[in-house]
Amino acid sequence: MKVKYICIAAFIIAFGLFSCSKKVHPVTTETKSVSSDTIAAKKAPVKRTPKEPVPKVITVNDASAHKTVDGRYYYDLQGHRYWRNNKDGKYYLFNKTMYADAAFKPQ
Repeated sequence: MKVKYICIAAFIIAFGLFSCSKKVHPVTTETKSVSSDTIAAKKAPVKRTPKEPVPKVITVNDASAHKTVDGRYYYDLQGHRYWRNNKDGKYYLFNKTMYADAAFKPQ
């Protein structure tokens, strides 16, 4: 008698678990018949907004910029790092040519 109830309970639990795991996705296209022609209605494409362009040169007050251990100033803006040019005082977007340029060397 106990075995019968245990089997029924196990069956109900297994049935519940398997029925919850089914994934049903709705159909995104619909068919409409117009004068014996079949036309598929599709969703409109999503228009993405373009990203803002990253400026190459910015002007920042040195009080708001950060200073490295070797004395160079840098400023982080929108996930990009700008380094201070010692000749004109403007901050330029980082690139590899700054290593060889004397204007970006520590003072």
